[in-house]
Amino acid sequence: MTTALPQSVTALVARASEPDFVAWRRNIVRLGGCTNPIHLVGAATVYDKTTGAALLSYGSDVYGGRLLASCGNRRATVCPACSAVYRADTYQLVRAGLVGGKSVPGAVSGHPRVFATLTAPGFGPVHSRREREGRVLPCRPRRGDGHCPHGVPAGCRERHSLVDLRLGEPLCPRCYDYAGAVLWHAFAGRLWHRFGLELRREVARRAGLSRTEFGEVARLSYAKVAEYQRRGLVHFHAVIRLDGGDGPDTVPPYWATAPLLADSVRAVVGRVGLIGPGAGVIGPRALRFGAQVDVRPVTSYRRDAGERPTYPAAVAGYIAKYATKGAESAGAVDGRIHHAREMVMLPVRAHVLRMIATCWWLGGLPEFDSLGLRRWAHMLGYGGHFSTKSRRYSTTLTALRQARTEHRAEQQRASLGLADHPTVTVGRWRYAGRGYSPDAALLAASVREGGASHGA
Repeated sequence: MTTALPQSVTALVARASEPDFVAWRRNIVRLGGCTNPIHLVGAATVYDKTTGAALLSYGSDVYGGRLLASCGNRRATVCPACSAVYRADTYQLVRAGLVGGKSVPGAVSGHPRVFATLTAPGFGPVHSRREREGRVLPCRPRRGDGHCPHGVPAGCRERHSLVDLRLGEPLCPRCYDYAGAVLWHAFAGRLWHRFGLELRREVARRAGLSRTEFGEVARLSYAKVAEYQRRGLVHFHAVIRLDGGDGPDTVPPYWATAPLLADSVRAVVGRVGLIGPGAGVIGPRALRFGAQVDVRPVTSYRRDAGERPTYPAAVAGYIAKYATKGAESAGAVDGRIHHAREMVMLPVRAHVLRMIATCWWLGGLPEFDSLGLRRWAHMLGYGGHFSTKSRRYSTTLTALRQARTEHRAEQQRASLGLADHPTVTVGRWRYAGRGYSPDAALLAASVREGGASHGA
């Protein structure tokens, strides 16, 4: 590292003396510090829509040889710059579904809305940090000297610190149901889908309507994210909204209230479930959500209490925060595992390694082949999307990105003196690699650090 930095500085100084330095620098700075940009080679022409006349042509040579495009990765551990954009877009998407805007009518702020957290079940006791009124409580106090069948104490009286490496680790790894945990992850997306179907039935039942009648007068919409816990399992955080029959543009029925929606969520979570497959010593399992469920109405005024927010902006920020995180939050790795031998050198704690190994083991059995467990071993078996929404909840990430693209195009036309011309750009670009040279990486790092300092 001590030799690489002077070399990159020397290369940057040398680059500054070249004629195309300004274009080269602009090509990097406009990415906002993206860590792994895509290289494109080609050309484009700007045409006047009215006359068809070519107004401007340019190629990748204008940008120092190659046009760079942001990687667009949502994970903060992979690209902090692009993940910040993704987080901001997710915030706007969720917030629009709560207060309106971005093509969503402002009347949705008066529709019944709840913020729900659905947890994973327990597959064995793990070390945890518990607090009450600011006081740290014993981990798992237990009377007597009980031990599990493997001779490990069945309880833990320690008051764990926030940095205790044992947090999330099973008290007894041999008692922990790793196969059940991995299979729950594999079916978590299907559980959520079944939860949504059952929630519609439950709301209709409480309103005294059939499912067909309910569909004519009301509609449920949602936006959710998955958050990895320290024990390696995901929780679902979701905003659920009750609209009129035609979605956010219509007023909900008179009987539609936030308490009715919240009670329906609590009732459904306890009974929705699936039966997972089995093979040999791995018997079929009943897969359900955890007993702990937190459901709170979303209010239009600030009344946040505890860790679960209720104010629209706070709820949107809470959900957006987890949209850029992955299994690395639980101590896993952020890249796929292609061979079993790679597990030997993985920089993960023992509990996470056992979950990865269980994915690999079950993934090799014919009965579990359709679950793709080896493909998702680095995700501890969870292959679902981290951020999803129903079609009518709000705007889309694609629409937000398109609006940003159009805004930048308008700025470019104005800078070229073409603001008064209706234009269209036609181009041909091909992939030519990705990443940075040492001097470009140094410049990108300075842009990234500058953005972080400005944000702070």
